[in-house]
Amino acid sequence: MYAAYFGLKENPFNLSPEPRYLFLSEQHRDALNCLIYGIKEKKGFVLISGGIGLGKTTICRSLLDALDDSVETALIFNTAVSDVELLETVLGEYGIVIKSKSKTKKIYIDALNDFLLQNFAAGKTAVLLIDEAQNLNHGVLEQIRMLSNLETETEKLIQIILIGQPELANTLMMPALRQLNERITVRYELKPLSPIEMLDYIRYRLMVAEGPGSLKFTSGAFNIIYKFSEGIPRRINAICDRALLIAYTKNTSKIDRNIVKLAVNDIGVNYFQKTMNKWANIWSRLTA
Repeated sequence: MYAAYFGLKENPFNLSPEPRYLFLSEQHRDALNCLIYGIKEKKGFVLISGGIGLGKTTICRSLLDALDDSVETALIFNTAVSDVELLETVLGEYGIVIKSKSKTKKIYIDALNDFLLQNFAAGKTAVLLIDEAQNLNHGVLEQIRMLSNLETETEKLIQIILIGQPELANTLMMPALRQLNERITVRYELKPLSPIEMLDYIRYRLMVAEGPGSLKFTSGAFNIIYKFSEGIPRRINAICDRALLIAYTKNTSKIDRNIVKLAVNDIGVNYFQKTMNKWANIWSRLTA
């Protein structure tokens, strides 16, 4: 709506995970490198964890874009499934057709094993990416561990990447999942951006949208964006998107602290999930 007004080719602060807009901060680059390392070195399991809105799914999509034809991938994003439904989904992602009328767990695993052996013989690597893995129940996590038993005498036939919120790491610490937890040798936890990284993040997204065009953010605006976003990319996008819309309606290209305060107010302070007391203190300072 406002892109043309500011001289941008598209909305730079869309909330959808677009690989083109992945800002490679040092930690996001490290997370992506961990994924590539785990796949190339065939470590079996890789775990990427981090809070809501930190860019985990965007990293996942960027990884898929970066992999070549030597890698067969399966992406699972609906994790509210049973162990059998998980197997059905994995087979579907790999394009494996079950000819038998009987659809038992053993038939699914045998079919997957045959596919993985053929894939290995062709010199290819099989990767299973599971996003939102914190929603998996214990039975499904145990099934995933069993999939890692599909191997040759020298290496794993399938590389499994678990991507989820911090509670996933806590779940894996439970005694019942000890065997799975001990198999995950490559891990990375994403943290929020620093204030300097947030500045670079905003500038990068504007650059991808062929900006900044006529836009100008004041230092005061940046300060308030960081206070309310806490360095979380999804929140940064939400605030900036609303701020640009407000600036458009006010016929200005200058994003200052007043514009950002209006944006935060429009979104609603509850969106940022602060305690009411903390919000009251911050809000009273900003509106003073």
